[in-house]
Amino acid sequence: MLKIGILEGDDIGLEVVPECVKVMKAAAAKAGLEIEWLPLPIGAKGHETHGHTMPQVTVDTLATVDGWVQGPIGHNAYPRDDATWINPPLRKKFELFASVKPVKSYPNLPSLHKDVDIVFLREVTEGMQSGSVVFAGSGEFRPNDEISIGSRVVTRKGANRVAREAFEIARTRPRKKVTAVHKEPVYRLVCGMFAEECRKVAKEFPDCQLEEVLVDGMAMKLVMRPQQYDVVVTTNQFGDILTDEGAGIVGGLGLAPGLCVGHTQAMAQATHGSAPDIAGKNIANPYAMIMSGQMLFEWLGRKRNDERAVQAARLIEAAVDKVIAQARHLTGDLGGKASTSEMGDAIVRAM
Repeated sequence: MLKIGILEGDDIGLEVVPECVKVMKAAAAKAGLEIEWLPLPIGAKGHETHGHTMPQVTVDTLATVDGWVQGPIGHNAYPRDDATWINPPLRKKFELFASVKPVKSYPNLPSLHKDVDIVFLREVTEGMQSGSVVFAGSGEFRPNDEISIGSRVVTRKGANRVAREAFEIARTRPRKKVTAVHKEPVYRLVCGMFAEECRKVAKEFPDCQLEEVLVDGMAMKLVMRPQQYDVVVTTNQFGDILTDEGAGIVGGLGLAPGLCVGHTQAMAQATHGSAPDIAGKNIANPYAMIMSGQMLFEWLGRKRNDERAVQAARLIEAAVDKVIAQARHLTGDLGGKASTSEMGDAIVRAM
């Protein structure tokens, strides 16, 4: 039996996470997959009930689960200078080292390009984002009022494990192609180390193809012909930018699911924010959250060698594809008139 946590988050998280869980439960039942679901407080509700946005009871319980579904956190509205109001650092706490973000176009939905199906992997425990990298202090400092300095960290361990995850995913896809994105001619040591580890891991996957592309050229090629890419792996800041570019190519953040993975656990977390302006109106698009749940099943099936989880993931993907193709129960941002819950119900019925 799998144990999966449910963390609704803030604002539209209270609407889209229940739809995600509803769809996941329906798929699990159909696939014969037994799951213990554990609702846990986080965000504003966590602060309201436990005095902290990341309560200790949530941290302790998450250490025991296989994965969890987390809704968006509305941290921009949290009070400043109060240590109990934080953006919960779950990726760092549980060593979830890779952010996996697929971008996929649909024939009947508006997008800059058609026939796009890319999975981006971004290393998220090191790189330029100082808050996620440094054990104590900060990766940024200002020695005087005229100079500001930031550090970039790449380790062999970090580069190797995100590259390995990329190749494992590529091996499950028809094209079996990995594109490593870096800027080695300029950043000879940090990007050089990342590239070295990608090449090293590639030798263990002879059934997969590795290519290397410089990040500036990648930004251009994604706009011009994204169909040439399959699985893309890169460092933290490069990936932060390229994944949003990828989402824009296929229709925006409403179509951008995500999964943060570690060695033994994963967190389903859509790319979009908490959208407080539309919260409580039952109009938020649940696609990204539902497909994040689908990714969690797929990952757990691969890591636990559980065909039932893989089957549940396939059921969700097929149902979502069907609902989008039929275009009768889509939310307003996708050109329809359905509510959040109506779109979720349609996906369940499609299974």
